[in-house]
Amino acid sequence: MRTLDEIYNSLLERKATYPALDALNSTSNTAVWRNILYVVAFLIWTHEQIFAQHKQEVSQQINEEKAHTPKWYRKMALAFQHGFPLLIDSDQFDNRGLSAEEILPYKIIKYCAVTEAEKESRLIIKIATESGGILQPITEDQKTAFEYYISEVRDAGVQTTVINYLPDKLRVFLKIKRDPNVIDSNGVSIITGNEPVKEALQQFMKELPFNGELILNKMVDKLQIIDGVINPHLITVKTAWIDPIAGNYGSYEIIEISKIPVSGYFTIDFENSEIEYVV
Repeated sequence: MRTLDEIYNSLLERKATYPALDALNSTSNTAVWRNILYVVAFLIWTHEQIFAQHKQEVSQQINEEKAHTPKWYRKMALAFQHGFPLLIDSDQFDNRGLSAEEILPYKIIKYCAVTEAEKESRLIIKIATESGGILQPITEDQKTAFEYYISEVRDAGVQTTVINYLPDKLRVFLKIKRDPNVIDSNGVSIITGNEPVKEALQQFMKELPFNGELILNKMVDKLQIIDGVINPHLITVKTAWIDPIAGNYGSYEIIEISKIPVSGYFTIDFENSEIEYVV
């Protein structure tokens, strides 16, 4: 996409091809003819911006409207409204008479990722809701209603599995070389009284997209920019997720380089993590 300066310079080049305009030769930026060209350039730039935005919106709408794609199933999952019946032979809910703001509390699926199973013909639909800014699973009754909804709107023959788990747990083992003038031996900021390393880790978790890949090197990068942290040494990170058969967390496994959460999201188990602060 062209910048405003690129458009303006192209108009200057075009003007130079017309001998009749040679009298317009002032080099002053305040020359009337230069100002007119700049206004025209700005209008062209604005026009191109509008068309680019329109093209992006249309492309996104086309991608979301295509049936038989994971993006379409994700869109349908996020459109689920708990408490309203589906209109007959439709994927729309009977919520007539209600505004968008009134309907919003019933759209309980706040996060969703849809992927294809590696070993069978099946779509995996990972979902989560949110309360107080914290991701969490929906209730069992809500899940039953959601699975019924998916069975009604899915394409014939498409098998689906809904993942509605508690977050994958992380145990983080760190050794932090600190500036003793900024952070004390317990990891507390001398000036503010907060724990900047723990806060940075929590912020890093929030910045991960739903079902996004946790990359250990990026976690270290997040810690390196903290005031008072001289050298963050990541010893190891372990993770565990809900065993659907046992109904509880399984054994912890070491993350070598990166990991995509089974549930779609992580939480750090600080009680069973170890962060050592050294000088």
